Amino acid sequence: MKENVVTTTGGRVRGTASPRSADGSVTVHRSIPYAAPPFGEHRFAAPAPAAPWDGVRDCTVFGPPAPQRPHLVGAAEWSPDMSGDCLTLSVWSGARPGDRAPVLVWIHGGAYIVGASSEPSYDGTRLAESGLVVVGVNHRVGFEGFGHVPGRPDNRGLLDQAAALRWVRDNIERFGGDPGNVTLAGESAGAGAVVCLMAAPGTRGLFRRAVAHSVPGDMATTGTARAVGARVAAAAGVPHDAGSLAALSPEKVLDAVDAVLDRAPSEGIRPFTCFAPVVGGPELPEPPLEALARGAASGTELLVGHNAHEFRLFTELGQQVDIDGEEVLRGLVSRLGLRGDALEVYRSALPGAPVRELFNAIQGDAVFCEYTTRVAEAHARSGGRTFFFRFAAPSTVFGGRLGACHALDLPFAFGNLDGDFGAFLFEGGPGEEHHALSARMVAAWRDFAATGDPGWPASTGRALAVKEWNTTDALHPAPAAPTRAVWADVSLAPR
Repeated sequence: MKENVVTTTGGRVRGTASPRSADGSVTVHRSIPYAAPPFGEHRFAAPAPAAPWDGVRDCTVFGPPAPQRPHLVGAAEWSPDMSGDCLTLSVWSGARPGDRAPVLVWIHGGAYIVGASSEPSYDGTRLAESGLVVVGVNHRVGFEGFGHVPGRPDNRGLLDQAAALRWVRDNIERFGGDPGNVTLAGESAGAGAVVCLMAAPGTRGLFRRAVAHSVPGDMATTGTARAVGARVAAAAGVPHDAGSLAALSPEKVLDAVDAVLDRAPSEGIRPFTCFAPVVGGPELPEPPLEALARGAASGTELLVGHNAHEFRLFTELGQQVDIDGEEVLRGLVSRLGLRGDALEVYRSALPGAPVRELFNAIQGDAVFCEYTTRVAEAHARSGGRTFFFRFAAPSTVFGGRLGACHALDLPFAFGNLDGDFGAFLFEGGPGEEHHALSARMVAAWRDFAATGDPGWPASTGRALAVKEWNTTDALHPAPAAPTRAVWADVSLAPR
């Protein structure tokens, strides 16, 4: 069995055999500090170096995530508490020092307000068995990570992720990884962070490749960030300054954030830009789409794509149940600023689709698909090697209403279909065809991280080549979807 005590720059850490590794060949070291706890003198500050320790630190169990409301289903399982030493990362490895295995660093999703690398769907055992060294990163979320605090950096969550990448550069060889062959990967908000770090000037040389599944376009301007920060301080009953906010407990800050989010729509603020990467400061001086278009990351190979029915996750499992009537669709089109014939275009593309399905299609494009596609196009046109995909394998629960919804790709790509999430998504459990698809996706991630080639042609500056992931895969040119035309004049700039 692989040695479970490893000496890092901070001190020695003890791991354990992954319980999901049948032969014990994969060791997991959980919750290794890569920065100091972000409280006390470090509250709302850029990440500071972790203090070294004597002896051997026990890293056999997951520590706490960053402060958040555990809204996600199953959060109690991976959110034991939310305080203390939360700037940590976990390493899954079947390699030995000197092997120089390719490294995949994972940034969790969660709308920039929730999430943790300890979520069971992110278990890196199967990817480690395939030959990767996998690193899962916790970072600050919500106001702690992205709220405007005068005199403090806005993008603390992104700075945390960059600090974790520097830890990987300095330590991963001791776990059998190659610090010169690092792929940064994420889904949803994690994918948004990946794209931001591709564009950020402070992360050059920290990763060679990037994987971004379902990239949201939610980003804030510095003006919006200041306005939301002032609202949070007012809701907490304190002045909008660093000292007053740092004196509040994380729980008090979360209470104030809840109050602001509840009022956001009526005050003209999009809830998903309340706490998201902030564009215009030193950490992220320009919108990522603009940076990619001018070739800022053209040397970074990119694997990027989205799911076929992204928004169904939120309508079928979330709270948006009253979706009927033409006025709902007209209101949506108006809010999004789409052209006048948008509904007719979507109806032509989806003949016979009920109101709910039209709503899902438009919202899926608005939140994920259009921005993801623009990321791919901008990178490819600037000369960056770009591999585009569309995940279309549907879930079988709820009469198939989930379709290939948001996040359904994750248990496939991580090889974790045999977990609780996989059992939930498929009536009677996943079939052989689902496990075969998962094996192909694991191999694609592994091969891309190792060589930059996931197994299908790169897109050119003129057209995207689309890998369609399904129980039977396909490769085809990106269709000239008529629905994309209605987005042509819609700005996806930070708000």
